[in-house]
Amino acid sequence: MQELLGRIARLDPNSSLGLRVIACFDELIVGNVNTRALLAAAASLAGCTAGFRESGSQAAMRVSPRGEIDRSQAPTPRDDLLARAGDDMLVWLERDEAPFANDAIILERLALAVRIRHGRGQREIDNRRHLGVLTERNSSVEERLDAAGALGVVAARRYRIVAAPLFAVWEGRPSGPKDVIGTRFGPIHVVVVPEIFEPFRAAPGGIGIAASVHGLDRSFRSALVALRLCDRAREPMVVADDYGGLIDLLADADDDVQHGDADSLTLVAQQHPWALETVEALVTTQTVREAARELNIHHSTLQARCDTLRTGLGFDPLQGFGRTRLGTAFLMHRLSRSTVLDLPAPAAMTGVSRPAVVQEDWRG
Repeated sequence: MQELLGRIARLDPNSSLGLRVIACFDELIVGNVNTRALLAAAASLAGCTAGFRESGSQAAMRVSPRGEIDRSQAPTPRDDLLARAGDDMLVWLERDEAPFANDAIILERLALAVRIRHGRGQREIDNRRHLGVLTERNSSVEERLDAAGALGVVAARRYRIVAAPLFAVWEGRPSGPKDVIGTRFGPIHVVVVPEIFEPFRAAPGGIGIAASVHGLDRSFRSALVALRLCDRAREPMVVADDYGGLIDLLADADDDVQHGDADSLTLVAQQHPWALETVEALVTTQTVREAARELNIHHSTLQARCDTLRTGLGFDPLQGFGRTRLGTAFLMHRLSRSTVLDLPAPAAMTGVSRPAVVQEDWRG
């Protein structure tokens, strides 16, 4: 872990801090430290006072970044710097300015640690193992049911997996079971939400297909594909359903396997600068005329482009299964060149607000 943190710190101090938050609170939970120590850790990581209060009580515990008890009058916690630690406890951070990039993950881990410390969330210690079981392809039926029961996920209902990198910017973070899971793309923040969920936004973020407890591994794989298809300007968050069954198919594809149509599209794109935007218009509209309007070009110009695509791809992209082949090739091409999970450009460790993260140039 320390070696990993060191490598990431050299690439991006901000993301390194996100990992340090997770590692820090994991150690504090295992050490069974008291509430004051948990608040002191949060305050030190955030660089501002952290507070805790039980619902219905006027008394609040507040700790400064120096680890000192702050006995001044507690301000009313701001909604964007507040987290619930169960139904009857609140934790918060106190800032005058906009939330910093890692405030959300600090609050999330502080809330989890406080729940466990007060005996109201002991089962969440095993969230990593339980979520790992639900998102693992080879888990048995019995293992899935046990993990679902431990997380409060009902076997008779359908859920979705939400996937986001640790540097994602959240608005309205969902409240379902969550943790960070290791993948071949690096650590991914994973949340389980109902099939029909309350609005939220993660930029970048991918939302998987709806599935029962026994299919949440497929929802997880489709969420990863959706995440890798994100586009900063147009699609900061992708829902797998928007691409029909194609994402579900791509979720089971091996990234290392050669895909002839995608390779052909890459060659065509290298020869013709208009190729990719033309293909995107063709696969996202119903007719050639509609695609021409989308591209703001004449119908005859688009027809000429289609003839060029037909020659380069070796099949007619407008007839029969040709449209499906074109759509699949286009998505495979995007996946092979996705940079959405690359660490953002280096930024200062402190004083980085959420908008600064949004403006980083990541693209899928």
